[in-house]
Formats: sequence, structure tokens, C-alpha cells
Amino acid sequence: MVLRQEHKAGEKIFVDWAGATIPVYDAATGEAWPTSLFVAVLGASSYTYTEATRDQQLEAWIQAHIHALEFFGGVPTLAVPDNARTAVSRACRYDPDLNPTYQEFAVHYGMGVVPARPYKPRDKAKVESGVQVCERWIVAALRHRKFFSLQELNQAIRELLVRLNERPFRKREGSRASLFHTLEKPALAPLPAERFDLSQWPRATVNIDYHIAFDGNFYSAPHTLVQQAVEVRSTPTTVEIFHKGQRVASHIRGRGRGQTITNGEHRPKSHQAHLGWPPSRMLNWARTIGPHTVQLFERILSDKPHPEMGYRSCLGIIRLAQQYSAQRMEAAAERAILSHACRYQSVKSILKNSLDAVPLSPPQPGSPPLTHDNLRGADYFDQGGPRSC
Repeated sequence: MVLRQEHKAGEKIFVDWAGATIPVYDAATGEAWPTSLFVAVLGASSYTYTEATRDQQLEAWIQAHIHALEFFGGVPTLAVPDNARTAVSRACRYDPDLNPTYQEFAVHYGMGVVPARPYKPRDKAKVESGVQVCERWIVAALRHRKFFSLQELNQAIRELLVRLNERPFRKREGSRASLFHTLEKPALAPLPAERFDLSQWPRATVNIDYHIAFDGNFYSAPHTLVQQAVEVRSTPTTVEIFHKGQRVASHIRGRGRGQTITNGEHRPKSHQAHLGWPPSRMLNWARTIGPHTVQLFERILSDKPHPEMGYRSCLGIIRLAQQYSAQRMEAAAERAILSHACRYQSVKSILKNSLDAVPLSPPQPGSPPLTHDNLRGADYFDQGGPRSC
């Protein structure tokens, strides 16, 4: 037995991502990237809204909701999403946890959120049907067209969407548009005076390196907050860190993945002194050990796309000199150069295993010379070196 669902006017909006994608092409390179299709359907009239988004992340999810409500010109009582991570932090049949930002969005618009039960497609049959209609009448209709921007694609979608909503129903009178205007729109609550301010307030813990992880990047906080819980407020352009209601850090938001954004004042004084070693100081220290150590440092710095990436290896080798004599350090540097293993870990291994005392084999014929044009002096690195590979 199946309970037939009756939808009241203005009561529910069903939302989901479509499975199909539409490519957008880079005008310069010709490379294509797939856009995602957001679909929203009102329960009583089946009036439909859809738009292409760059991805299926939280920012795109919230923005698409805002656009949908503005398209409808009002707010229904409830939103019924699937259990996507952008909507639900923890899925549960009886008591799901909503994503905090999605919850804030719903509160701003005076709308409740009731996620569909896991593995219960009938709970969201309206949007499942809406997705199929959009794929058939919009995605299929655009399959032979080539788009070079998200704006251009959404303009084409909007034109087809008008035709979709005005198509007559097959088994009853009227259309989605006629039912919406006569039945659904009068029952919708008015839009708030202001749009929702897209921001996020997740909680995070300051790691031992005095950085928090947020949205694939790392942001510094004062080192005194290591191992403490903080709140993160983000907008499309900034990331702010709060501790007990007080803002303790503000950063420009990183747009890539794996970036580390650090405010030098957040470091303990010992780390600030550690990072105060410029390349010239490192190379001057290497000269006190010997010419092979200088060559090793220059090779480490020049082999990196940016010299700064080699600083840590050089500083590690300087610290090894506290355990080993200058003679052993120089011998280890020579072996590392001949082995093409110009890394801190390699030098450490050579010293730990006493390989610096093993006689070196003569270089094979045709081996490249140890000195070459790519070895650069201290003045070069102090000027910053090249900014690209």
C-alpha cells in the first residue's frame, strides 16, 4: 500500500541536484568543465526552477535557493531537500542534523526544513519528476549548443524554463504556470526585505601548528589558542576566526585547495626567529662548513619553483650541524650532491647511517658537472628569485 501525497498550496518546495551536467567551455583553452543543475519544484503546482552552478558546494547550494525563492516571488512553509552534505550534516530517519548554514538560511526566510528520509524516493517524488522533466526538456534541448560562460548558459536555461512551465499538462487542465499564478503564489509568504548574507559558522580546533582547516585550506590563529575550539565565519571573500565571541583573526579567503594563509604575528617568537633566516644568511652559514655544503644549499633553493619552498630543508640541515661535526656535514653534502639527493631527509639519512665515511665512487663518464649555470648566489635569492618555474 502506498500513501498518496496531497500537496497544499504554498506548503513545500522540493530541491535537489540533477544527475545530468551541461559543459561550459573556456574561450581561451577550449577546455570544458561540467556544471551542476539545481532543481526546485513547488509541491501544489509543480512550478519549476532550475539553474546551472559551478559545483555542488555549499555556496552554490545556498545561492541557488535564494535565486529560486526570488524566481517564485515568495517563500513556502517547508523545504524538502535530499540528504546531500550541503543540506544535512548527519542523515537520520527520525532526527537528521542540518548543515548550520542551511539552517541559518531557512531561519532567515522563515522556512522549515524537512529532509527526505534516506532511501525513500517517494518523499521527494516531486523533485525526482522535476529533475527528469528538466533533463528531457532543458538538458537535451541544449546538448548541441556550446556555452562559454555560466551566465550565458543560465540565460538559455531561463528561456527554456518559461516554455517548460507554460506547457499544458497532459492529464489535467492548465499548466505549471497557470496553477502557480492562481493557486500557489497567493499562498506563499513574502520574501524578507534583505537577501540572506551567505556566511558559514562552523566550529574548528586550532591545530598544533596554530592553523585551522577550513574549506580545503589552512588559516592561522594566535598560537596561544592551540588545541582550543574556535568558530569560523566565512563569506565569499573573507575568513574570520572567533574565540569566545571575540574575533582573533581575519584572512582573505583562499580560492584554491591546500593553501596555507598565515599571519606572521600569530607565530610564537621562536618560530618568528626561525623564519627570520634569509637565504643569504643560510648560504653564509654553509660557507662556514665548506664548498659542498654551499653547493647543496644552492641546489636545494634552485630546484624549487619558489626559493621559499627550500627554506625548511636548509634550516633542517643547519639544525643537524648541532649533532655532527663540520667535517661530517661537508662529506654528507658532497655525497648528497653526487647522489642527486639534495634533500634534508637524504642528508639526515647519510649522517645517521654513517655513509659520509664510505669512500665515494668516481663519477661515471658523461655525468653532468657539479657546477652549472643554474647554481645561484646569495644575492639572487635575497632578491626573491623567479616567481614561476
